[in-house]
Amino acid sequence: MGCLQTLSMSGAVAITGWLGLSLLHPAAAPVIADSERVTSQRLALSPAPLPFLRRNYHWPVEATADDLLWQEDESAAQLRLLNAIAHSLAYLDTPAAIAAYTHYPIEGFTRERVRRSLRRFRTLLLTSNSPEAFQAAIQREFVPYQSIGNDLVGTVHFTGYFEPTYAASRLPTADYRYPLYQRPADLDDWAFPHPRRTELEGKDGLQSASGRLQGLELVWMRDRLEAFLVQVQGSARLRLTDGSFMSVGYAGRTEYDYVSLGRELISDGVVPAEGMTLERLLAFFAENPVALDEYIPRNDRFVFFRETDGGPPTGTFSVPVTAGRSIATDKALMPPGALAVITLDWPEFESEGGWPAAPISRYVLNQDTGGAIQGPGRVDIYVGSGTAAGEQAGQINTDGALFFLLLKE
Repeated sequence: MGCLQTLSMSGAVAITGWLGLSLLHPAAAPVIADSERVTSQRLALSPAPLPFLRRNYHWPVEATADDLLWQEDESAAQLRLLNAIAHSLAYLDTPAAIAAYTHYPIEGFTRERVRRSLRRFRTLLLTSNSPEAFQAAIQREFVPYQSIGNDLVGTVHFTGYFEPTYAASRLPTADYRYPLYQRPADLDDWAFPHPRRTELEGKDGLQSASGRLQGLELVWMRDRLEAFLVQVQGSARLRLTDGSFMSVGYAGRTEYDYVSLGRELISDGVVPAEGMTLERLLAFFAENPVALDEYIPRNDRFVFFRETDGGPPTGTFSVPVTAGRSIATDKALMPPGALAVITLDWPEFESEGGWPAAPISRYVLNQDTGGAIQGPGRVDIYVGSGTAAGEQAGQINTDGALFFLLLKE
């Protein structure tokens, strides 16, 4: 999400948000603290924004080592991190990055400083001869800026997202009736407010009477809710009827706020908030398919796609996201493309069964956003593609901390 738009979503691959949390999380969604809502509102409305990132002059103990960089799989882990850094550096050369940093509200966060920080971090990663030397250099040369979190003292809630696999067809059939659409060529010229969802796909999700998107069908889905979830997630791997695979990624969207199906069901008193999971959401709509006509149109945000030729999913900033190394944050607040450290309890599958979690710290890149990822107290971590990644992503539902790293000046 996030992700991917998230992942959503606003952006590209994010899977965030039917309850304001990870779309695929099996646990009950925690209530978002009032302080998070208030902070988000004040940041959005105040002419002098709150300091949602605060400089730390001393490194936190838990943010001094990466759990994957110096273990047996260090070559693969370092390669993933180096690839993620390369994607952020590519983003920082784009007009979008120039615009994003032109009026960035936190003093010291400039595009050039973020870029220098990434390059120096990469050099240290490649030239340090031990984890101790690497960490000593990072702490000597970089300063951390901590997010104030959802409680103003640094508590950040983490969820996970992944790229799912769904059944689809390149041609419409009696079984595959729900299209995903390509981006209209004139989308940038559409008048505001943009057309609502029902104007684009009708109340039943098949096609609007106006036919505004006729001819832009990219692929057809078998299940209406799955077609909607791909829009929430921003990307997907599709198993086609001939046995081949197709991948689709985010290509644009209409300008509406994201509306969560789960939240709407809870608000209407249709389902209880306690114990609400994606599985229960899917079960509800399987038993009540007509309810899709009521609830899907409440989310007017409509996402368009492009075929990605089997490439990695792409985040909101139009760069690929990397499993375990890309995060989605509120793009209105957090510095895009920047290097960060996250600390949280990370779940790993055990052969005996279960997902025990252990504290980790990890270097990541801020490369995505999501419709439910709002305020300084939310982070979505991209876990990967496929069923296993989805199971792991669903286990991430915990509090931790977020620090952005900049070279000292």
